[in-house]
Amino acid sequence: MVQLTPDECRVLGVLVEKAHTTASQYPMSLNALVTGCNQKSNRHPVVAFDEDRVVRALESLRDKRLVTFADSLGSRVMKYKHNSREALEVGTRELVILTELMLRGPQTAGEIRTRASRMHSLGSIEEVRNTLEHLAGGDEPMVRIFPPAPGSRAVRYVQQLCPDLHPIDAVASAPRAETQAAPIPPARIDRLEDRMARLREVVEHLAKSLGETDILARLDEVPPREPSGEDPE
Repeated sequence: MVQLTPDECRVLGVLVEKAHTTASQYPMSLNALVTGCNQKSNRHPVVAFDEDRVVRALESLRDKRLVTFADSLGSRVMKYKHNSREALEVGTRELVILTELMLRGPQTAGEIRTRASRMHSLGSIEEVRNTLEHLAGGDEPMVRIFPPAPGSRAVRYVQQLCPDLHPIDAVASAPRAETQAAPIPPARIDRLEDRMARLREVVEHLAKSLGETDILARLDEVPPREPSGEDPE
């Protein structure tokens, strides 16, 4: 399996993300890639890459056949595109899930479904879990499952293309809260997540019809709540 550095993960993640969310601006120029790597929304951690750092990551990704140059007729600016599906031998659903984990770190199935759906529709929460289990299986798993965060009952998932990208052990070993609410039935969690996904689709439809597409980016900028006994995921 391909192994990536943290810088390669960020650059590759941005290329995949922008290919799905802003297709009109893809393939990407170096300047656009730097901006995408350093944006504050949908990123953890927030970084401050310069052009040299992004170029080094691009060159390394080219050697691994994950990135190629894109010829733009009449343009003097070099542009780049990813070759992730072929290089990693994954489908679109698997790719956007891996991308979400590279850009934001460990997440629950519900969080992945809500956030990665801005790139590609992922279906029900059960379909997302099945995809994650598929990525976690085999001789070279691309995803690893680890215990719930303190105060939560939902397992979390982390990508394995760069295992040290996010501080997993720190999250897993954090002290538990002194008191916890009664466990929430899994069926109820699934119903709540499905309802949230449908509500997001309604918001997306209304935003696009009103020409207010930037409202979706603002929604994703809202920081996640700290886990508590009342938060199912």
